[in-house]
Amino acid sequence: MELWIDILGWAGALAVLLAYGLVSNHKVKGDSQIYQWLNLAGGIFLLINTIYFGAIPSAFVNVVWIGIAVVALIKIWTSPFRGRREQKTD
Repeated sequence: MELWIDILGWAGALAVLLAYGLVSNHKVKGDSQIYQWLNLAGGIFLLINTIYFGAIPSAFVNVVWIGIAVVALIKIWTSPFRGRREQKTD
């Protein structure tokens, strides 16, 4: 079981770092679904890992991280400009 928790933790770390790298290098926008999904998945995986290992401060950060991603995704889905925003690449 501990191996799977470690794998989830590493996958979460990679997802969050990938999201950050993509936004920092202008490959995706901060309000894109791919960016927010990477953050959401990464946050969930890291949350599972930090709770399992008892890292409560890190777990708190990941709960907030997940909340931010969920709110951002809801805003993207409910935006009247959703179709046009997803097509922009610059």
